[in-house]
Amino acid sequence: MHIAPTALVAAFALTLPAKAGEVTVRVAPVEDLKAVVASVEPAHQLTARARIGGTVSALKIKEGDDVAGGAEIASVVDQKLFLQMQALDQRIQSQQAQRDKAQADFGRAQELFRRGVYTKALFDQAKTALDVAERNLSALRSDRGVIEQQAAEGSVRAPGPGRILTIPASVGRVVMPGETIATMAEDKYILRLQLPERHARFMRAGDKVEIGARGLHEGAGDRKQGRVRIVYPEIQGGRVIADVDVEGLGDYFVGERARVYVTTGKRDTIIIPRAAVYRRAGVDFVRLASGEEIVVQLGEPRGDGVEILSGLHDRDVVSTP
Repeated sequence: MHIAPTALVAAFALTLPAKAGEVTVRVAPVEDLKAVVASVEPAHQLTARARIGGTVSALKIKEGDDVAGGAEIASVVDQKLFLQMQALDQRIQSQQAQRDKAQADFGRAQELFRRGVYTKALFDQAKTALDVAERNLSALRSDRGVIEQQAAEGSVRAPGPGRILTIPASVGRVVMPGETIATMAEDKYILRLQLPERHARFMRAGDKVEIGARGLHEGAGDRKQGRVRIVYPEIQGGRVIADVDVEGLGDYFVGERARVYVTTGKRDTIIIPRAAVYRRAGVDFVRLASGEEIVVQLGEPRGDGVEILSGLHDRDVVSTP
């Protein structure tokens, strides 16, 4: 197990110097780190949905692709929209012809009214006919704009930057409005811990944790530092759930497991400089100031020191090179 730097400083503070080349060991409390398994999860899972009903005409993504926010990932086509647009185009052309006729009639009525050979009632009637024709034409163009917007909404876009996880849709499939086209993992990943509830009292938001190396490699130097972002207040199935922020998880698989070391309390131990330990015939020894050799059992490395599980006692004086 690895130790937090603050605890390591406290341990060496209680290792008192005796003479040059000698140290007096002391039993010191250190943070006890427990190895647990966490899974890589997206901070948020995004869903790209169809906004209109129709047929999926194109898919521009595949599982595992990284996409930017707003990028087009699929197209949904509704043939009825094009038929409606064609019908509206014909009605718009017809209404334009009626508007042109009403405008010509109004121009003649305006000229005759100016000469005094046309009544005010007929002039107003011609003006009203022109206004009605122009408003009908504007309404038809607005209806066409609505259909154009509906057709444009057939473009399915990514709700945010991230990685494509699943694509339940396929080309040629009929979808309804709101149906899922793809699910995405937000580009920021976190580690999700599930700890036994007896550890709940030790977990706090902001606590530092250590993450073991990916794969089979393991070593204190290979560990990353993380920080608990949130501890959920609900215990599920006897387990406390917490999320940890860690840099450099972008190339991990979603759901991939990682070894995480969390603080589960404190315990007393002895730490001596690593240089005081020497090995002979496959056995680890330390030499006391009296010249006696002691067989020791080593624990985890602690920075420049090493933990002694057995062989030494409080206030022993150890010789160092």
